[in-house]
Amino acid sequence: MIRSRENSIAAWAFLIGVILAILVGLSTSLIKIPAFSDYSAQIYTVLALIGIFIGFASVAPRDTQTFLLAGAVLVIVSRFGMDSITGSFSGVGLEDAVSSVFAALLALFVPATIIVALKTVFSIAKV
Repeated sequence: MIRSRENSIAAWAFLIGVILAILVGLSTSLIKIPAFSDYSAQIYTVLALIGIFIGFASVAPRDTQTFLLAGAVLVIVSRFGMDSITGSFSGVGLEDAVSSVFAALLALFVPATIIVALKTVFSIAKV
């Protein structure tokens, strides 16, 4: 999918985005980090911008189909996981953390998947 030899900036953006999404998700309930809680709206905006950058810069044409399949599955499973898996963790006290991690991953991957899908549609239509 993303190969660091071909595009190291996009590969780093992808890695930083995933790590940031997990940190933001965990910081809202499990590990209280005041800076993440205070600036959560701005951090979600940064995640969305990183997702847009990933969508424009990091997916080679030969990897588009793989990225779209993986991105669509991740988005669908994350969204449904926010509801179903969080109920499974309610007895343990992790439901908020799991839901927050999924929400942060959605903020990163939804824009990336949409951009790659639009690029693919336009390349097929030759517009």
